[in-house]
Parts: sequence; structure tokens; C-alpha cells
Amino acid sequence: MPEVRVSPRERLVLTAIIELYIATGEPVASQAVARYFANKEGLSSATIRNVMATLGESGLLDQPHTSAGRVPTASAFRFYVEQITRQDAQLGRMSAASIGVAAPAADVMPLSQARRGQIEDSFSGVASTTEYLERTSHVLALISQGLGVALAGSTERQVLEHIHFSRLATGRVLAVLVTQAGAVHDRVLALDRDLTHVELETAARYLNENFRGWLIDRIRAEVARRMEAERAAYHQMLASVEELCSKGALVGVEASPTIFVDGMANLIASEVDRERMRQMLLALEAKQRLVELLTAYVDGRQQEVRVVVGLDEASPAMQDLVLIGAPARLGGANLGTVAVIAPTRMQYQEMIQAVRYVAGLSQRILDVPTE
Repeated sequence: MPEVRVSPRERLVLTAIIELYIATGEPVASQAVARYFANKEGLSSATIRNVMATLGESGLLDQPHTSAGRVPTASAFRFYVEQITRQDAQLGRMSAASIGVAAPAADVMPLSQARRGQIEDSFSGVASTTEYLERTSHVLALISQGLGVALAGSTERQVLEHIHFSRLATGRVLAVLVTQAGAVHDRVLALDRDLTHVELETAARYLNENFRGWLIDRIRAEVARRMEAERAAYHQMLASVEELCSKGALVGVEASPTIFVDGMANLIASEVDRERMRQMLLALEAKQRLVELLTAYVDGRQQEVRVVVGLDEASPAMQDLVLIGAPARLGGANLGTVAVIAPTRMQYQEMIQAVRYVAGLSQRILDVPTE
């Protein structure tokens, strides 16, 4: 998409229109913009009308009806978000450098103390990664009046704390895997041969004694290597371990990503077009689509909040939705992704700050045991 170029005056008017539209949900007329400025910027109603016409020609404003006011387009919202995130980054650099320079003219408002308190109270009692992610989806849905989403990170960078196997029936075993970040994953395994309780206990003990503290993705490769190298000496025991691993004992998260979603009713309430609502819900209820969405747009190796206006590339039904997401980390590990998916009419500054704040809470509320 080509870069949007607007003059300082056009930026002022466009920002006013977007903020008025967010506040009211109604097309914005030039008189409303004039009242917004209250002559503080020296803009006459005639000047505002001319600027609005120019913004319309640039594809930043739509006019639903001939006599109606204007509404921002997706391009306008993208421009608005770009200004916010640029100012936000500048403010963050100033804070980090501890220099006494005033914030940019259009200040990025920090999250209010009341909102921070509400968020922290909502996470009371959370003690594991799974609880943190589940609570996150609920909290972000509540704050945004949109969809709160939390996706557990891949086991690729997770470290084994403990694994346990329980025999459910002939050829069926429950594997419970605990990571050192506090995440608990369970998976029912369908085995090609039946294993006794003793064989399962022996396999779990071997994995816990030999691989506690290992990256989970490395364990599978090492078990396969030892199976080949030590086949003669430990054939029976290693065969059991290899059978469990090959059937997914250590790939529960990768094979079926854990994702928590809350707030679908918020989107239903905000959508008036029934057919479009049905298509949107079909797109969002496919959890694999949400996993793909978060994976595509939010990089777990980065720390900044990502804002994507218009998700029509993922699905035409999501063209008027916005994704605000950020990775949640604990030390050097990526715990997952936390995000809000909401209509374009949202309080962007507050939601960007809220998503960042919730993502940062993972470092404070999760008590990870140290060696």
C-alpha cells in the first residue's frame, strides 16, 4: 500500500474526524469538526469543508450519502494508528533515556491507574501459564468490548519440568507434560501396542531423570538417537519411550495449539448486518484461522505491540476488524501471544496500552522455580 501523505492541517482534521467517529459511531459533518476545534486551530468551517473534500479524494474519507457527513476509511485508521504507534515509540525512547523532553504534541495517554488496577485485580490468584493465558482472553474481551484472544507458545522453546503417563485403556495413554514456565499440557495418545503401568512409569522416570531442563524439541531428537545407539542394551525400555514420543507425548502443543477466546458476544452486539455477522463469526469460530492470524502478524521474538487494521487478507468477512497483539514473555521464553480483535471503532490508544500492559504482566505474576 502506498504511503499516505497529508499536510499538517489535513492531519489535524483527519484526526478530529476519526476521534469523533470513534466516540459517536455517526458520520462526521464539518460543523462537528469546527466545534471540536472551537476555533483553537484557526480553521473556519469553509476551510474544514475543503480539507474534508481533499481527504475524500485521497481515499481517507467516505461519504455514505450525499447529504451525510464523512466516515474514515481503513486507510485513514491505518494512518491514525501509525501516528499513535510512532508517538508511542518516541515516548518510550524518551522514558528509557530519562531525558526531560516534553512528549509529542499529540500525547500518547498512558493507561490510567484505575485501568491498571482493574487489570491486576483480574489476574489475582493466577499461578501458571495456562491460567494466565485463559484469564488474559477474558480480561481483554472485557476491556475492549471485542474479542480477547490468547495463544499458547509452541513447545519449540519450552523446557521440560516433568512428564507423567497414565494408562486409560488398551492402547490409550494420557500424557501430562509440565514445562518450567508452569504450563500444563495433556494429550491422549493412541499407541500401536499396549504398555503396562510399569512400562509407563519406567518411561516417565527415564525422561524426567535424563531430560529435565532440556528444550522439548531437542528431547525427541535425542530419544531417537539413543534408541539407535543403545538399542542392544536398553531395547525394551527405550522402545516404550520411543513409542510414546513418536505418538505425540512431547508434541501436544505443536499438534494442537492451545488458544483461549472470549467475547464473541461483544462482536455480535456491534454488528447490524446479519449476513455479514454470520460470515464474520464463521471466520472467527475457526480457531485454526485465529492461530494462523496471530502467528502471521505477531512475532514472538519481538516485544512491541502490533496493530493491523482491516483483516480482509485473512478473510473478507474480517475487513472491518482490527488486531492488536503482543508477545508475552518470561525471561527468554515466549509464552504465547495476547491480542484483541475488535471493530475499527475502538479507543486505539487505550487498547494498545492495555495489550502491552497485560503482555508485560507475565513477567511479574508467574513465579517460575529456579535451579
